[in-house]
Amino acid sequence: MEERLIDRIGRRVSVVGLGTWQLGADWGQVEEKDAVAVLEAAVESGVTFLDTADVYGDGRSEQIIGRFLRAHPGLFVATKMGRRAPLDPAEYTLDNFRAWTDRSRANLGVETLDLVQLHCPPTPVYSRDEVFDALDTLVDEGRVAAYGVSVETCDEALTAIARPGTASVQIILNAFRQKPLERVLPAAAEAGVGIIARVPLASGLLSGRYRHDTEFGPADHRTFNRRGEAFDVGETFSGVDFDTGVEAAREFAALAAPGAVPAQIALRWIIQQPGVSTVIPGARNAEQVRANAAAADLPPLPEATLDAIRDVYDDRIRPQVHHRW
Repeated sequence: MEERLIDRIGRRVSVVGLGTWQLGADWGQVEEKDAVAVLEAAVESGVTFLDTADVYGDGRSEQIIGRFLRAHPGLFVATKMGRRAPLDPAEYTLDNFRAWTDRSRANLGVETLDLVQLHCPPTPVYSRDEVFDALDTLVDEGRVAAYGVSVETCDEALTAIARPGTASVQIILNAFRQKPLERVLPAAAEAGVGIIARVPLASGLLSGRYRHDTEFGPADHRTFNRRGEAFDVGETFSGVDFDTGVEAAREFAALAAPGAVPAQIALRWIIQQPGVSTVIPGARNAEQVRANAAAADLPPLPEATLDAIRDVYDDRIRPQVHHRW
């Protein structure tokens, strides 16, 4: 699989990675044997980048990955911190950072975390010098090799990119969330900051498999967070109203080339955006992992398809999301 260099980290990562939120929580229960099968299929498919967080299953995702790493050393594992505590800027201190990263290091079974990301913190955190001084200290102490941020908004991303120590920005980017193309991706590319594209399938909408009457389990955030009841609504269906998303996804699915499924077209669209380092779709089973990884082998989408995807966004999606994030 193609690998891309993240300049401020100095390491290459697979252009299709694996998001592992679903291995911990909030997408329904996943048995550990099934989680391991997902990880094995990812590695077999050329994936070298895994993204997790200390809050996914309260550490379960990290622990499963940690056990997997013992037999598969050399993978790049990015984790996140900050959402096990109240979302209060006062919580973002060096002492807390040390405690949080120590817990993640223990969960993953590593001395040094490859990358730790602030996990969608309150907006004022991005403007506090002492926060980034503390992150620099983590690097100096060897707890982490590099740090980045996971953001909700484009303005937060731009503030973080301006910090000289920020190695990466994780942001929602997909055919239903195109605003980062305007300023975030160009600024990151100029600064040498990696872009980790998350929620690439808009919580599954872009797979084209959902209907208006599709239901999800009670432990699935696509049930309990549709209006932002538990966390930012932009994390669920990219903030798009479900019925609107189903209709837009139907139009998007019609653009898939012969031999490719809509989810692969959605991933290919992200891969070819200038400045993207890796895209991190989740997967519940090995078949999904392999299909996602295969998107890296597709030829670039032609201009006519790109224009049609833009039209779907402009007509259906832009009024709901573009001004919000």
